[in-house]
Amino acid sequence: MDTLRIIVTALYVVICIALTIVVIMQEGKSAGLGAISGMAETYWGKNKGRSVEGKLEFATKILAALFIVISLVLNMNW
Repeated sequence: MDTLRIIVTALYVVICIALTIVVIMQEGKSAGLGAISGMAETYWGKNKGRSVEGKLEFATKILAALFIVISLVLNMNW
């Protein structure tokens, strides 16, 4: 069981580092203030999921979910 715990802990550290890097690479929310003036229906607004920013947001969601799941697994009493 100790070997499994070490592997899960190493995976947890890698996910923590990856999550930090992905969050730092994202644009700030102030860059999207064009939505206030009605520019949300532009080409950029409709195709945001295909852009690099959309992929970073998706990666953030996946890494955050993995972070939570592995945190719960590491807190179980083995």
